[in-house]
Amino acid sequence: MTLGEAEVGSTVVVAKIEGDSAYKRRIMDMGITKGSELYIRKVAPLGDPVEITVRGYELSVRKNDAQCVQVKEVN
Repeated sequence: MTLGEAEVGSTVVVAKIEGDSAYKRRIMDMGITKGSELYIRKVAPLGDPVEITVRGYELSVRKNDAQCVQVKEVN
């Protein structure tokens, strides 16, 4: 599943980041790297942006950026 599909209140782990190298680099510069845990805090009423907690800080990610991050749920 993608970050954009994850449910509010869930914790997920980044499995893969898709896109070209410059795009991947921009996502990784925000702290979203393979293996990092993301907590889905909330989603705006129209679904864009998604607010997450990563590495102890809050981050808002646009919907199209969130669709490029493959995640898996933490059990």
